[in-house]
Amino acid sequence: MGKPRIAIFDFACCEGCQLQIVNLEEELLDLIGAADVVEWREAMSEQSHEYDIAIIEGSITRPEDEKRLEVIRTRAKILIALGACATIGGINKLKSNFDLADVKRCVYGKSANMPHLDTSPTKAIDEVVKVDYKVHGCPIDRKEFAYIVRCLLMGKKPEIPEWPVCVECKAKGNPCLWDYEQVCLGPIIRAGCGARCPSSGLRCFGCRGYIDNPNVNAAKDVIEKYGLTIDVLKSKMILFGTGYEPTNA
Repeated sequence: MGKPRIAIFDFACCEGCQLQIVNLEEELLDLIGAADVVEWREAMSEQSHEYDIAIIEGSITRPEDEKRLEVIRTRAKILIALGACATIGGINKLKSNFDLADVKRCVYGKSANMPHLDTSPTKAIDEVVKVDYKVHGCPIDRKEFAYIVRCLLMGKKPEIPEWPVCVECKAKGNPCLWDYEQVCLGPIIRAGCGARCPSSGLRCFGCRGYIDNPNVNAAKDVIEKYGLTIDVLKSKMILFGTGYEPTNA
């Protein structure tokens, strides 16, 4: 039996999550040794229509991209959404808060009506096709990526955290940023990043998406304790949470 074939594709994104893969350095060589990378535009010129695992970075912003994604899904036994743009729509989904014609005029000016600049409401990958696994974050945590891929290559199911960032903060002994008047999304956002932002004195911005069953009551308690409103919390959720409904993936 041959090695599993892996193909990496990108849609609307900055490709920063793929850069995190490259940043694995020696560990990346170990992963490549256990698989055949048959397509990866950022690292090789070869292309292939045959692959077992498809890794997708980026959100879907055009109808033709939906069709391309559907074709990729039919060819892949396993599909992995890579990074916030792919898993929840990411920063790209901010445009869905506005009229798309206005967005195009703002960005492209007089060229807004050019056919190649056509756009549609941003979608996460699982709003178009079935996603088997997600590597969360903006950018992803490269160690988490390596863990998930290694599990799949070994035929094991990777364990994705089902608890909020607050758990990691408490485990590290971090001071609660709410005490410092920062509206942190830690109570409702999926852990797995090691509380990277709060550990650096910055609030959680929500790039890993909501946990499947967030403790809404706990979030309300925090808001009431600090004399804020739900609207204030919602305003902080827009950056990575525009129009996205969490799934069990």
